[in-house]
Amino acid sequence: MTFNQAGAAAPVNDDVVSDGQEEYTRIGDMAKSFGVTLRTLRFYEDKGLISPKRDGSTRLYTRRDKARLKLILLGRKVGFSLRDVKQMMDLYDPNGTNIKQLRLTMDKSERQLARLQKQRVAIDEAMSELSALMTAVRNQLAERNAPTAVAS
Repeated sequence: MTFNQAGAAAPVNDDVVSDGQEEYTRIGDMAKSFGVTLRTLRFYEDKGLISPKRDGSTRLYTRRDKARLKLILLGRKVGFSLRDVKQMMDLYDPNGTNIKQLRLTMDKSERQLARLQKQRVAIDEAMSELSALMTAVRNQLAERNAPTAVAS
């Protein structure tokens, strides 16, 4: 749907709205394209991570919101807290060098990578112990299920 100069709505496409300068995406289509719930998008908005435009009660998402949501989801996937993600994104300056943002991102990323590597070691150990336990249980089951030799 697009808005003409008089402000009247003209149907074009239900998932994208354009005001002549920028295209907007509705909340349902945004959620579907990113595989998140409407509640998740509203939550991120409440936390100040994304800021959709409002047309009455309708949330309209810009390219900037889409880019920020991609970063939020990437950050969550690699284990960053929402506070960490917000700190990193809030330092972005479209007209600056973003050195402070890049340094903070590197620092947080290095620490998170170290945490993930420790978790991997712990998971590998747990998997090894579980495999050993399963082998022992299989052996016990095989012994107990084997037909007993009949004495003659």
